[in-house]
Parts: sequence; C-alpha cells; structure tokens
Amino acid sequence: MLGMRPHGPVVRTVRHDPADRPLLVIWEATRACALSCVHCRAEAQPRRHPRELDTDAATELMRQVAAFGRPSPIFVITGGDCFEREDLTELVRRGRALGLAVAVSPSGTEKLDRKALRALQDAGVTALSLSLDGATAAVHDGFRRVPGTFDRTVEAWATARDLGMKVQVNSTMSSRTVHELPDLAALVRAQGAMTWSAFMLVPIGRGVDLGALTPQQAEDVMNYLYDLGPHVPVKTTEGHHFRRVSLQRAVLAARGEDHVAALGLGELYAELTERTAAFGWGDGARVRRPPVNVNAGYGFVFVSHVGTVHPSGFLPVSAGDVREQPLTEIYRTSELFTGLRDPARLTGRCGACEFGRVCGGSRSRAYAATGDPFASDPLCGYVPGSFPHPEDVAALLAS
Repeated sequence: MLGMRPHGPVVRTVRHDPADRPLLVIWEATRACALSCVHCRAEAQPRRHPRELDTDAATELMRQVAAFGRPSPIFVITGGDCFEREDLTELVRRGRALGLAVAVSPSGTEKLDRKALRALQDAGVTALSLSLDGATAAVHDGFRRVPGTFDRTVEAWATARDLGMKVQVNSTMSSRTVHELPDLAALVRAQGAMTWSAFMLVPIGRGVDLGALTPQQAEDVMNYLYDLGPHVPVKTTEGHHFRRVSLQRAVLAARGEDHVAALGLGELYAELTERTAAFGWGDGARVRRPPVNVNAGYGFVFVSHVGTVHPSGFLPVSAGDVREQPLTEIYRTSELFTGLRDPARLTGRCGACEFGRVCGGSRSRAYAATGDPFASDPLCGYVPGSFPHPEDVAALLAS
C-alpha cells in the first residue's frame, strides 16, 4: 500500500452534482473571425451568421444559465472571435446583472487592444482566455495564418495582467507544436497566468489534417505536463487521461518507483524533460493543481452561435435548441447528456478501464474517430488493468 499519501486530492471533483448543474457553459457568440487558424473547430468565417443569437436571445440564454441556481456556472463567451460582436460589452453587463461570472475568449486580432480589454473589465469581466500555440512569432503566426498574431496576443496577455484580470493561456498539442512545450512553459512561467491549458487536438473542422499526437506521444506529454505542476499551473483540455496519469504518478511517487520505467515513457518525454531541466527551475514552489473530473455533458455544456446545445464544442451532435427548450432541461434530461453521464455506456477500452470513473476519455475524440461518442478514446494507449498497484489507486479514489 501507499507509503506516503499526497497532500490534498490527486483529482478534484465538483462540489455540486455535475448532472444537475454544469461547472462551465461555453457560448460560441459568433463564428466570425479575422483569423484562419489551421486547427479551427468552427471553421470560422469572415462574416457573422444571420441566425446568430441576437442581443435579446443571448440575454435569454444567460437567464437560462442563471436558472441552474447557485453557484452559477461560469459563462464563457467565445467564437470565432467574440470581439466581432458589437454588443459584447453590453452582453457582459447583462450577464453580470444576472449574477453570472462572465469570462471571454477572444482571438489575437487588431481588435484585442488595451481599450477593448478595459471596456470588458469595466463591464464586469474578470477572466480572459487567450490562445498561444508557439513560443515564437514564426511558429504561432504560422499556425494562425495571420502575421502579428503572436505579438498582439502576448501584448494583450501582459495588458490583462496589468489591469488585474485573470488570464488562461491555451496551447494546442499537435505534431506541429509539441516540441514548443518547454519554451511555452518558460513563457507562461515568466509572464504569469492563472492556468495554462494544453489542448489535446480533436481532429474536426480544419484540424482533421493537422497531425494529432500518437498514443505514445500523448503519454509522454501527459507525464511531462505532470512534471511541470510545481512550476506552472497546468491543466489539459480534451486530455481526460491526464487524471489517470496524475493518479498513477502519485502512487509511483509514494512507492518510490521510477515512473519512466513503470509507465514505459519514450523519446519525446526524455527530450522535453531534458530541455526543461536546462532552465534550472529546481523542485518548484507551486502547489500542484489537481485536475478536475469534468467531461463532455458532465459539468460542461456548449451552446452554438445559432443556439444548438452540445456536450462539447468538439462533439457536433445536438441535444436541443435554447430557442425551443430551456438549457436547464436539455442539460439535465436529454438522452445524449444523460447517456454521456453513465459510465456503463462506455465501450471498448474506456468501458473496461479501472480509471473510467475519473477519466472517461474524450467523448469528442471518440466521436470524431468512430462516429460513436461512447467508443474508446483513440489517443489513450493505456491497457486496462495493466497498472501494477490497483489497490493504491482505489485507496486514493476513496480518500
């Protein structure tokens, strides 16, 4: 059994019932965007869609979000580029008046300047999410396909921090960008962020041909991200098996076992670790940020620009429309959402996995690969039952 238990939970659970109330509601305010990113889920367009939720319909959506009760879900306005909406600050004010915590996720365009950020802050925004997929302009701008995006994003990041806003930085993990990880980590550590979210690519939209990681590379990246925990406030998006890795690493550390040998980590892990060691960060002073047990339809819901409701922005199956049915009802009772919250519906390796209750795999990636949202996550290479200390894992999960 475990010799030493970690301080605090290895995986966090939401305090309220995620089947009753989501932690996050993401609203795609528009698909209009001046960028043309190679991985874009939404395949964003230059112009706004005529059926977008208008100001009043968006306000009604926020009333539906507030109707979930307290504590209200965090309401994130994204896109496309949410700055393409002239009513953005007015929507933030209305959301705040309804008691919602409102965050925004804009694109790195010319509209993302100090004046715009100050206006958002005055309207009530306290948190901002920015995308940075490379540690240099050459890499990031090549990914976003518009020159100057890197400089504008880094400047907006510094401005938001200067204004006292919380900043989350999002970085896409693909074969084109994975070797940027150490330099991105150094940039996040130097500039400061509330969270650095490593997005494990879901091959939909323009991202179909981008070059997803292999399962072995994903294991290497997840373990490397775990190592960064004392130095950088890291999390994953659509990388749910990071929770499994966190449990495995906690058990192996308590037993004093070599995680590289025990987990069969490969060349990518060695490369990323060696490059980061050269920074001389030492053991790190941060308290490790445990991942949260949230998944598509389980604590998370996405509303499209035209009002359709999805378990995730990367899972393009609609469970209803907020113009026709309250979001609370769709989230709590639709067959799609209730099915995704039932671990017994999972099939393949995900259905057999002992870590399924805290991982569940990416339902979005399973759907993208097979057309079945209950199938195995193809990015996870773990063989169920192969971890050598199941009793220790069970003890951690029960604590």
